[in-house]
Amino acid sequence: MRIVVTGGAGFIGSNFVRYLLRTRPGVEVVNLDKLTYAGNLQNLRDVEGDRRYTFVRGDICDAGVVCSALTGADAVVNFAAETHVDRSISGPQDFIRTDVLGTHTLLEAVRELGVGRYLQISTDEVYGSIEEGSFTEDGVLDPSSPYSASKAGADLLALAYHRTFGTPVLITRSSNNFGPWQYPEKIVPLFVTNALDGLPLPVYGDGRNVRDWLYVEDNCAAIDLVLREGEPGDVYNVGGGHEVENLDLTRRILAVLGKDEGLIRYVADRPGHDRRYSVDCAKLRALGWAPATSFDNGLAATVQWYRDHRAWWEPIKSGEFRRYYERQYEGLA
Repeated sequence: MRIVVTGGAGFIGSNFVRYLLRTRPGVEVVNLDKLTYAGNLQNLRDVEGDRRYTFVRGDICDAGVVCSALTGADAVVNFAAETHVDRSISGPQDFIRTDVLGTHTLLEAVRELGVGRYLQISTDEVYGSIEEGSFTEDGVLDPSSPYSASKAGADLLALAYHRTFGTPVLITRSSNNFGPWQYPEKIVPLFVTNALDGLPLPVYGDGRNVRDWLYVEDNCAAIDLVLREGEPGDVYNVGGGHEVENLDLTRRILAVLGKDEGLIRYVADRPGHDRRYSVDCAKLRALGWAPATSFDNGLAATVQWYRDHRAWWEPIKSGEFRRYYERQYEGLA
């Protein structure tokens, strides 16, 4: 079986490529990635020598590149996206281009080439905030940021292709992922690496925003299961079942590292900051999936990974990221 993974040099994508090569011996994996700022081939150095793995550098908005990469594919898993809410607020155009136009380009190629399965990787952020309870897959989409709106648009486009053309589309919407190889603009790697260097941890607003945390390996298992056994045209929520306030998360990171809470710095809240995300995963659990990693164990493993991999994240934090950080958190750099 030949699977094209777009955005396979990013955080979840690289973990998924590695997961496929480890758990599915008969699979060939093609990684199509543009290598924007968060795409990093260092994430996959350990599989470069695997004859079942091929890397293709290219943009999912380029129809020629996409058609070439997808020729002969049995399935496509689309991780390629701009994903950071803060960046979408300062520069939404990149999100519309990659997340919506790129998805359209992929769907057209899947339809033209007759690819057997197309899995769109989405996010729980498309539902917006919920005060109580959890969103099911038929919940109304109510995105709050240009990022979540671009992902909601891509979801609707994919589902429209299924209904109009019969394109074999599947969608997963996961809660916040954490784990190794995550670009340090996101809260867990940012706070872990800042704390390791004795730098402030910038907490938005009052820190009471709630997120459900999912260890990346558990998400990879869910995605693989949906790819194999999901029903085309269906959406599957993927949640870790670990709802934690951002301030509590911050304190837990500091506790694991043995650092003082004096490193916490409250900063002005993000515009349109959703208060709470929560998804109901009964539909996915009915396929036989359940998260295997507790939040505490996953967090401890993640912190240790960043302790052990300074050679990976230190160069990242001194380059493009540094300029972004100085703009985003003026006075904390």
